[in-house]
Amino acid sequence: MEYGRIEREFRIDASPEVVYEVISSPAHIREWWHAEAILQPVSGAIGELVWGDKATAEAEVVSITVVEAKRPLLFSFRWVYPDGDVATAANSLLVTFELVPSGSGTAVRLTEVGFREMGWEAAVLEEHYNEHSVGWDTHFSSLRDYLRHMVTAR
Repeated sequence: MEYGRIEREFRIDASPEVVYEVISSPAHIREWWHAEAILQPVSGAIGELVWGDKATAEAEVVSITVVEAKRPLLFSFRWVYPDGDVATAANSLLVTFELVPSGSGTAVRLTEVGFREMGWEAAVLEEHYNEHSVGWDTHFSSLRDYLRHMVTAR
């Protein structure tokens, strides 16, 4: 199996503007990714994703660097890089949300790349890839459901 790229896609009856707001806004990220997002959705911004209570040792805190924020069609970020380092193609994973107008709605495409570039040994590469693949299955489904709820609530 190739462990280099994760891709997910769905179509939603919501405008790219609405979808962009949901994938890039900390208030919405909390609802579908179930993480506290401390970030500004602008290119070059550095922030954090926090799962759990940040005041406890059990919290998972992950640095995030926004790579591109092109409202309303593209939002990408790097993550999974060593604390204190600057995110690069050699030390982080790149997540891209591409929003493509589709009739009265939007095709939402997620891509995560960079697994092979991390230099992990085969077993570690496979473990990280599988964890992220399962994670995106869960969170991408949650994103779709959250967007559907938002559309029907309007």
